[in-house]
Amino acid sequence: MERTRPDTGVDSSPLLESGTTNNEARGSAYQSAARFLRRAGGRRMMREPSMMVRENAAQQLEERQSDWAYSKPVVMLDLLWNLSFVVVSVVILTSTLEERPTTPLRVWIAGYALQCLLHMIYVAYEYTRRNRQRSPSVGSAGGSESASSAGEQVNSQVGRAPQEAETGRQETEERSSIAKRLESVNTMFSFFWWIVGFYWLLAGGKSLAEDAPRLYWLCIVFLAFDVFFVAFCAAVACMIGIAVCCCLPCIIAILYAVANQDGASETEINLLPKYRFCRIGPSEKNNSEKSPSYGGVMTLICGESTSERVLGAEDAECCICLSAYEDGVELYELPCNHHFHCGCIAKWLRINATCPLCKYNVVKNDDNGSEDV
Repeated sequence: MERTRPDTGVDSSPLLESGTTNNEARGSAYQSAARFLRRAGGRRMMREPSMMVRENAAQQLEERQSDWAYSKPVVMLDLLWNLSFVVVSVVILTSTLEERPTTPLRVWIAGYALQCLLHMIYVAYEYTRRNRQRSPSVGSAGGSESASSAGEQVNSQVGRAPQEAETGRQETEERSSIAKRLESVNTMFSFFWWIVGFYWLLAGGKSLAEDAPRLYWLCIVFLAFDVFFVAFCAAVACMIGIAVCCCLPCIIAILYAVANQDGASETEINLLPKYRFCRIGPSEKNNSEKSPSYGGVMTLICGESTSERVLGAEDAECCICLSAYEDGVELYELPCNHHFHCGCIAKWLRINATCPLCKYNVVKNDDNGSEDV
């Protein structure tokens, strides 16, 4: 049978979620956990901007996890893991011909091994397909070389190239869609097959341990592995969901440590306008003509500049760490006018150069703006 998957009852692998369908389900699981904690904590604890940050962080975590799950070491480990179950099943089935169980345990073990084999085929196919998509430059490089050697021939093929590429892309998507449907059917059947195996063990009773001890204990081990991985993956999913909602800075630090650094550079981060937040006291509030929700002032730290920005009480907090701005704390303001603690947003931008609230790309949009000027 397949190993367990965090977003379903029983999975084809304990180490690897497969396919885009699982990625979407995994991302929705993170976001559902965030929405649940938001309702439990109330609007004051976690307002809408904070929830947007956490949902964007869940999507970021989902993308990173998907890339990691289909890395070569994880795929190899997943294939070896499932192959070990297939080999053990074949060895036990061929060495226990003299055992006579009262329930069809051999059929169940054979079905279990077949599901592991089907999952291995799907993982290998998906890994190959993703690698092909990640390296389109190989074909373009070959096309440029042939263009330099045979210009007229390439010019005649220019019109056909987009059509052929589109046709090839559609065929690849159709094959991938069929493979994902088959994998989904295999996953649903694996859950049903686990229940069948559990029922046959209960129906056989203690006599199975006497009449077919090796078949009996092999089924026990397979069923126990499935239960363990279901519990383990469910616990990990809950921990990640809670961490995204309640301890987002820790998640950002972990992503920065293990992920590829494709975010903004230190130079680009340092170019962002830096402000110092000044919170007004009770006496100033009484003397102020502003509304009672007046929270403080952001003063630009730039020589003798006196540029200021007034913040309301609800806006005077960091949507990443959920902490209210303290008096004198330094803030970064992004080009989209969203502001955060310097330390919080710097960690985020090193991983992903987009605003955690509106997904405004700090690097690309700044480059486009400078080119237009």
